[in-house]
Amino acid sequence: MGILALMTGWAGPSGFGSATTAEQVTEGIDASGLTAIITGGASGIGLETSRVLALRGAHVVIGARNMEAAKEAKKAILDQCETAKVDILKLDLCSMKSIASFAKSFHALNLPLNILINNAGIMFCPFQLSEDGTETQFATNHIGHFLLTNLLLDKMKHTARVTGIQGRIVNLSSIAHSHTYQDGIQFDKINDELSYNTRRAYGQSKLANILHANELSRRLQEEGANITVNSVHPGLIMTNLMRHTVIIMKILKMFTCLLWKNVPQGAATTCYAALHPSLRGVTGKYYADCNELEPSDFAKDVKLGKKLWDFSSKMVEEAVSL
Repeated sequence: MGILALMTGWAGPSGFGSATTAEQVTEGIDASGLTAIITGGASGIGLETSRVLALRGAHVVIGARNMEAAKEAKKAILDQCETAKVDILKLDLCSMKSIASFAKSFHALNLPLNILINNAGIMFCPFQLSEDGTETQFATNHIGHFLLTNLLLDKMKHTARVTGIQGRIVNLSSIAHSHTYQDGIQFDKINDELSYNTRRAYGQSKLANILHANELSRRLQEEGANITVNSVHPGLIMTNLMRHTVIIMKILKMFTCLLWKNVPQGAATTCYAALHPSLRGVTGKYYADCNELEPSDFAKDVKLGKKLWDFSSKMVEEAVSL
């Protein structure tokens, strides 16, 4: 979608555009019988995604680091829709131990799994290493979701096979994926503080989200699994994700107010990818404003995607055998 379309909210080929809300894009869709996991589903566009999927009848499982916020999110959803099915589970994507614990807790619920939305993320934070020794933006935004997806994949395959309903995995990326380091992914400098640039590190992690989705999509297609994997750019939204650049972003927002979305609009593309019937069978694509968009050349690099897969697998193999 072009800048003019973004500013005016013009609809694209899908019939939706930047002004479309999550409720509008899912209007008339019955998600009863479906179970969806939303990481970071207790705040921002994650909460709106959780709310709308629950409103459409899905059994929503919110993975959240802050359990008090998760309890408030659950209450807010139930206050609006008392018949909503919502579970909350502790999930810190910066900790492989927490991710493994979340997966174990989810399996203990004995629920099917139709939809996995890898929504949680951090942005532009100062250099820091996770408890597993990985730079936190890369750890939270990519490695954490890579591990989580692998731990839940067998459940998704089983659900799709038994029910005949196609499973969907949605990775939240960003237009910032094109603003990364010169080599795309700095495999040999992921944890190098001296070469760390907070914005390029964020872009690197968002590029990894698309590469992960595309490589997983390719592998699932080869396997014949009835699961699609797509990536989305939610748009520019002033949420808690901006907490490390509050002053800069407030100034920027003053000069780019027409380009910013509200939270219901920001959750629309995620909900579109997760539920809309027009995307049945569509996989390995990148969406923005509920329309397919061409990602960067790095994001389309199959060799880079395979290299990232192998690199990521080695990073998590000590925590869990994949």
